[in-house]
Amino acid sequence: MDDKNNIIEKLETIKPTLSKSQKRIADFIAQHYDQAAFMTAAKLGENAGVSESTVVRFATELGYGGYPEFQHVLREIIKNKLTAVQRMEITSSKFAEKDILSTVLSSDIDKLRQTLETVSAEDFTSCIDTIMKAKKVYVLGARTCFSIANFLGFYLNLISLDVKLITTNSASETFEQIFATGEDDVIIAISYPRYSRRTLNAVKYAHNKKSKIIAITDSEISPIVKYADHSLIARSDMSNFVDSLVAPLSIINALIVALVMRNREKVVENFHALEDIWDEYRVYEKPIEEKEK
Repeated sequence: MDDKNNIIEKLETIKPTLSKSQKRIADFIAQHYDQAAFMTAAKLGENAGVSESTVVRFATELGYGGYPEFQHVLREIIKNKLTAVQRMEITSSKFAEKDILSTVLSSDIDKLRQTLETVSAEDFTSCIDTIMKAKKVYVLGARTCFSIANFLGFYLNLISLDVKLITTNSASETFEQIFATGEDDVIIAISYPRYSRRTLNAVKYAHNKKSKIIAITDSEISPIVKYADHSLIARSDMSNFVDSLVAPLSIINALIVALVMRNREKVVENFHALEDIWDEYRVYEKPIEEKEK
């Protein structure tokens, strides 16, 4: 992480050189970073006892393009520090007396739009190439991320890839499941704030074993990115009590579709065989019109 992104540490270092008004801003941010990251310049100024214009000048003098950039970087820094209680407080203030349904859906649509604008098509193609060449594919996601890791693992198995979904009930179990990984294998790691230490440690281990790492995460400063060969950045809203995983799930859908198209003949063959099995063992309820025949 570069110095520009270490806002809190940077403010502490330069504090002796700041003016009286700037020190008020720096002190408020240091003491209330979880709130400051989501305040407008006017609101931050009000709480720090300075004007809005002083806050804006403060951001530009620190080397940022303006207050929005300053605020964005502050959010990136503190996202993994927000406790569940702090996230609940932010959610309560954000959605108070609002149409929750439309607000949440609009927020998810915005995350999809941001992801579409920032995700690298080149990295996406490289991820497909890497997965197709892999001897074995490990899929890893802890806590809330396990749900979409499970989704990805399910479909990769249907595509006939050699897939292992890593469960993370304990640190020892995680390493027992990946200890044989090597340079011919790929680890698809999914990690969102608050970042799981178990996921990070597993990625470090696989990186040391020369495995290829594909990171699906929310930011270039996510801790797993530094170990990744390829990163797919899908935005999320870490200020909500409930993690928004709409964008990463959409990225995963795109991965699955692209892999199916690369392996189309084999997938069709698999599904012909599976349809016979599903019919024989009555896996799915038959449509009403078939029951009436």
